[in-house]
Amino acid sequence: MSVIRQPTVLGRSTRRRVVGITAAVSAAAVETVAVGCWFGLVVGSRSTSTALAGLGVLFCGALLRTGLFGATVSELDDLLQPRRLGAALALTTGWIVWLLVAELIGAAAGVVVATGVLASILTAQFVLERRVFRLHASNRVTFTPVIPGLLMAVGAATLLASAWFTDWGLSAPPLSLGLTTVAIRVEAVQIGVLVFGLFAFLAHQRRFQRILDP
Repeated sequence: MSVIRQPTVLGRSTRRRVVGITAAVSAAAVETVAVGCWFGLVVGSRSTSTALAGLGVLFCGALLRTGLFGATVSELDDLLQPRRLGAALALTTGWIVWLLVAELIGAAAGVVVATGVLASILTAQFVLERRVFRLHASNRVTFTPVIPGLLMAVGAATLLASAWFTDWGLSAPPLSLGLTTVAIRVEAVQIGVLVFGLFAFLAHQRRFQRILDP
C-alpha cells in the first residue's frame, strides 16, 4: 500500500534497475572486449610488440570500466585522478597475474589455482573501487564482492580452457558474394570470449544491483 500511495518510490526503483542493467551491460562489454583482445594478442603471439599492444588495450579497458562504474554510482569529475588511475592499474595487474599463475603451474591445476587467485584479486578490486569512489561511507547497502569476483573468475577460467584444452571450430559453407567468397569459421576461443562476457555481465549486474537498490 505504501508503494501504491507513493508512486515516485516505484519510479525511482525502476530507474535504478534500468540504470543498473545498462551499466552492467556497458561494463561487461568493455571488459569482454579489453580482456578478449589482450588475451588473443598475448596467447596468439609472444612478441614484445603484441605484449605491449595487449597491455595497452587491457589498461585502457580497465580505465574505461572504472570510469563507467564511477559515472554510475557517483559524480564523475576527472577520470585521470591518481586514485582512479591506481584502480585501473590494479585491475590490469590482476589480469596479468592471473595468466602468469596459470602458465607457471600449467595444465588443469594451473587453471584451477589461477581461478582462485583471480577471484581473490577481483574481490579486492571491487572493494578498492568502492573506496576510490567513497561508497563505503555514503552507501548503506551491504556489499558482498566475493560472488561477483567468483563469477568473473569462472568466466575467465572458461576462456583459458577454451584456448588450452580445445581444438575445434565450426565452419559454415562458403558464401559467394559476387566476385568474392566469404567463409565463416567459429573457433572455440571465440565461444570462450562470449561465455566470459556472459559471466562478466552477471558479475557486474550483481554489483550494481547491490549498490543501486534501495
